[in-house]
Amino acid sequence: MKSVMIRKPGEIAVVDSPMPAEPEKNEVIVRIKAAGICGSDLHVYHGRSAFAAYPRIIGHELAGEVYQAGSLVSDLKPGDKVAIDPVISCGNCYACRIGRHNVCSSVKVLGIHVDGGFSQYIKVNAGNVHKIPDNIPWEEAAVIEPFTIAAEAVDRGRLSADDSVLICGAGPIGLAILQAVRRAGAKAMIMDIIDSRLERAKKMGAEKVVNTNNTDLVKAIMDFTDGEGVNLIFEATGSISVLELCVSALVSQAGRIVVLGYPRETARITPLDIMRRELDIIGSRLNRNMFPEVIEWIKAKEIEPSSIISHVFPMEKVREAIEMYDSEPEKTCKIVLTF
Repeated sequence: MKSVMIRKPGEIAVVDSPMPAEPEKNEVIVRIKAAGICGSDLHVYHGRSAFAAYPRIIGHELAGEVYQAGSLVSDLKPGDKVAIDPVISCGNCYACRIGRHNVCSSVKVLGIHVDGGFSQYIKVNAGNVHKIPDNIPWEEAAVIEPFTIAAEAVDRGRLSADDSVLICGAGPIGLAILQAVRRAGAKAMIMDIIDSRLERAKKMGAEKVVNTNNTDLVKAIMDFTDGEGVNLIFEATGSISVLELCVSALVSQAGRIVVLGYPRETARITPLDIMRRELDIIGSRLNRNMFPEVIEWIKAKEIEPSSIISHVFPMEKVREAIEMYDSEPEKTCKIVLTF
């Protein structure tokens, strides 16, 4: 079968790889039909991932159809249309015991810690496989996973309809969060430095969009909230300076800041800013069994997965797709590969 492999940083190729072995009793082999390219795939490609080893078959935003199911798998059968949760956990550590397996002490993610799904076939545990309606196009099914990131983030942030929200970053994750925020009825503002992404956000219902290259973010926030500051911030840029500004100047009294970006640099944050406003600074990573919820959102037409997709490439053109991400950010949002 064909797979997309990064042999070492900067070296990507479509290679021949062996078909998965017969599934164990609780496993499923899925024939991949479409897969989204994520920022973490780009980190692996550029050698910036803190977790990946090489060579690595990348890919964790995955949709396909069941090809073969193990003997004890009763709820999935060949031909079923499915999306795959890429989170693999031990089930025994403290985080797993309290229902937060997404931060398992030995968590693994397909395409990062172990080989992923940019392949024609992949074998996974049946518990990671979720049936989806037949009327969801393959390309949209492939971006269910980014919306589970959004579902996790709004859950961690305790989002309510009464919140005023700032989303930092109008990339695919920020735009998925925007849809989750608008679904809840909260007032949303989003910032970025790429006008085309901000235009996309405006079409999705953002009340205010701000290009921080030409607009003072602090003033825009205060105008947006009548001088109070936003109640809830989702920091998805990975910029240290943006995170520092969120804590020092943008969030309201008793506000919450959900951190999704993960730069390695040290942030300069004053504990007094946290204490005097009794802030909650909350991490959000991967997803915690959010696939069923997001699939219900799609069934109810409460979100539009297609709205974050800018391009579709056949998997054989993965190099061109990655080059487009790198060289033409103003034209790209989410790129999906078809298999």
